[in-house]
Amino acid sequence: MAICGTLRRTSSQVSRNLLRNFSSTSNPPSHRNNHQHTHEFLQPNDFVGSWWHSDPPKDPKDAQRRLALLRRDYAKQVKLIRKEYIHEVELMRLEQQRKDDAHREALRLAIEEKKKLKAEAAKLRAQERKAALEEFRQTLALITY
Repeated sequence: MAICGTLRRTSSQVSRNLLRNFSSTSNPPSHRNNHQHTHEFLQPNDFVGSWWHSDPPKDPKDAQRRLALLRRDYAKQVKLIRKEYIHEVELMRLEQQRKDDAHREALRLAIEEKKKLKAEAAKLRAQERKAALEEFRQTLALITY
């Protein structure tokens, strides 16, 4: 019985430790989570529920006219929101393109610099080879005399 009690205590301590460890190690919020927390919702729309809050029209033609007005106004708002969204997406695309162009330019400059250094190193090696060959020829000339 004593062993059973110690096993129970040990297993409960292990489970508490695991829970403590899992709860304390929370990952930083991902982009999606961050967006969910920082998302700004639109203001409440006047059209939602406007049909029921006002007194119901008696004439069906009046009801159709009011409904047509609501639909037209709603379509205008949707059109404006879509224009804003398209504008924002275009700005984001231009910003990304600017960043990509700057990155490509930086890579091009780095590659050019690397090529220059490589060419200078090749020139130095050629000069060293030429000097070594000249020294070798002079040594041969001294030996043959």
